[in-house]
Amino acid sequence: MELTRNTALLDDAKSALGGAVLPVGILVLVAMMVLPLPVFLLDTFFVVNILLSLLILMVALHTHRPLDFSSFPNLILIATVLRLALNVASTRIVLSEGHSGGDAAGKVIQAFGEFVVAGNYAVGIFVFIILVIINLVVITKGAGRVSEVTARFTLDAMPGKQMAIDADLNAGIMSPEEATARRQEVADEADFYGSMDGASKFVKGDAIAGLLILAINIVGGLIIGVAQHQMAVGDAAQTYILLSIGDGLVAQIPSLLLSIATAIIVTRVSSTQDMAQHIGGQVNLSRAWLPTAAVIFILGLVPGMPNELFMFFALGAAGAAYIARQKEMLAIDEEEAAEDEAEDAVEGDSDAVLLADVTDYSAVSMQLGYGLINMVDQEQSGSLVSRVTGIRREVSRGLGFVIPGVRIRDDLALEPNQYRIRVGQTIVGEDVAYPDRKLALPGDDARVKLEGIEVKDPSFGMDAVWIRPQQQAEAEANDYVVIEPESVISTHLSQLLHKHAADLVGQDDVQALLDQLAEASPNLVKSIVPKLVPLHILTLVLRRLLSERIPISDLRRILEGLSNLVGPNMGPNEMAEALRPTLAPLLIQQVSPLGTVLPLMTLTPELEQLMLRTHRQNGEGELILEGSLAEQLMRAINDSSEKLSAEGRPAIMVVAPQIRRVFSDFVRSHIPDMIILSFTELPENRRVEVYSTIGGFDALGKDGSASNETSTMQHEPETV
Repeated sequence: MELTRNTALLDDAKSALGGAVLPVGILVLVAMMVLPLPVFLLDTFFVVNILLSLLILMVALHTHRPLDFSSFPNLILIATVLRLALNVASTRIVLSEGHSGGDAAGKVIQAFGEFVVAGNYAVGIFVFIILVIINLVVITKGAGRVSEVTARFTLDAMPGKQMAIDADLNAGIMSPEEATARRQEVADEADFYGSMDGASKFVKGDAIAGLLILAINIVGGLIIGVAQHQMAVGDAAQTYILLSIGDGLVAQIPSLLLSIATAIIVTRVSSTQDMAQHIGGQVNLSRAWLPTAAVIFILGLVPGMPNELFMFFALGAAGAAYIARQKEMLAIDEEEAAEDEAEDAVEGDSDAVLLADVTDYSAVSMQLGYGLINMVDQEQSGSLVSRVTGIRREVSRGLGFVIPGVRIRDDLALEPNQYRIRVGQTIVGEDVAYPDRKLALPGDDARVKLEGIEVKDPSFGMDAVWIRPQQQAEAEANDYVVIEPESVISTHLSQLLHKHAADLVGQDDVQALLDQLAEASPNLVKSIVPKLVPLHILTLVLRRLLSERIPISDLRRILEGLSNLVGPNMGPNEMAEALRPTLAPLLIQQVSPLGTVLPLMTLTPELEQLMLRTHRQNGEGELILEGSLAEQLMRAINDSSEKLSAEGRPAIMVVAPQIRRVFSDFVRSHIPDMIILSFTELPENRRVEVYSTIGGFDALGKDGSASNETSTMQHEPETV
């Protein structure tokens, strides 16, 4: 216990110390530009500058991907500021103490001024100019151009990369977590190259500053030496130019190293190898080394050439070709051995059962028989994946939350033309489709019977027939609606997604919706969740709404409504029921466009009063009706619903608010697509039509009690 606490304290201390190093270092750099430095510290910082530049270059060489060194732009800025601070500090010492001798500005500057350029300031000037040309004109300019182009193309490619990630996610190639990480990587890549575009300007500016500082040191040194210290012009030139060149070289060589590191990073291609391995693996080709050795050997035979030297390198190239050939043969043998081992493993483990074979955590999945595989093969113009993506987008927009990705995979256990749709592990729908045929649905005026495979439409249960493509013109001429097989499957999927939407939304999805709303209304979200309504209760409320097709897209209105509904005796079902009057118009506008008359089915007053009394007697439980009465009621509702569907109009039933929830549970257990509203949920700006009134059963006595005979009465439509 004591050891753990001490370890934690030590880690905290290291973290605090590490966090303080950078701010203190920046302050030291600024102080170096203002305060005079002792010669010893100046030499120390020059060595640190060279060490830092070499370290950055080595890290750049051993980086696999540019993003692995994402702190590079920050290091460029720090290294540039360090070098400029050293230039200011060394300039101060050179100009103030240069007259006293070559070691006045420290041993490092003296060594570069005397040893590197052999004490000849004319040679030193030309060497410095050459270094500046190499750094500024060649390396820095090239790296800057590459950074600019890469940043522009990276930003232009972002939408395509995002679409590719979405396509892989929809096809089940990657998990949602992997897709999130890949999107973050794409964003980080764009940020990195954008930063590198600006950071390359630091390197270019550093090279220009080094040239200007050299000129200032030379001119200023000559003036100070001759005017203030009465030195001869030749002596002043010898002293101050050597010191200025030494100072310039000490700064320019680390700047050159940093420019090379910048060029390496911006020209680096992402791989699993560092730069040496990457280049070596691609250059080490026997068919490249052999002609190279031959050409070098021929050049070595030319009279006047250094024949021995050419022959030596020709022999070395031939040796490299032999080694590369041996490595290629070894790689081929290893690949063949691996293939044989894999085949043996498959044959030996054919009876093995893997965990991946029996587990599937996809929220929505679709299994296809092998006869339907071409429908998802984009090389063979399979469009099922794009249609499924469009269905997900449409359903998500309609319901108000993101439908999880649909994992599509083959299943050899199915019949060739069979498909199966699952929500979680539950099979919610299955049917057959024929990729070489089209589904023809008869219209109201269809009289001719088409030849084909007669089936029921999987989405709506209508009579249909699978016809051959050459029959399409005949079918359309005889008032048939012809549908592609991909559309049949995707429409079936859309219907099932609407039906099982409540099973697809979880607490993580609700939290994502809240996070998005919090960007626009942070106080609303913070005051409701989880203070008044816990996340799991809110999820249950939204599931209840979705179970009756009420969209949850207007989450702001839902939270505002919940803030007035929270009470000790209200459960999720009661909360959802209380929210319905404000949300039901969202459902109505989806099933019936504005400007159209809304067809309604109602109950006779006697039947509705019977249900109200039954509901009060049984409390808040299920609606309990006598068997024959329930049967006749469901038959009458179903008949009216089918007539409305045949006319292309929505089937909507309106009842008293007190029994709406229990009546909806009762009816929708038999007719899942039925919409049950209360009178309080009807929008005031819509014209409604009483299409039929369900009731008038002889099984109901005058007092509302049930008798033995039943009948159904439907009134003529009445528009209100």
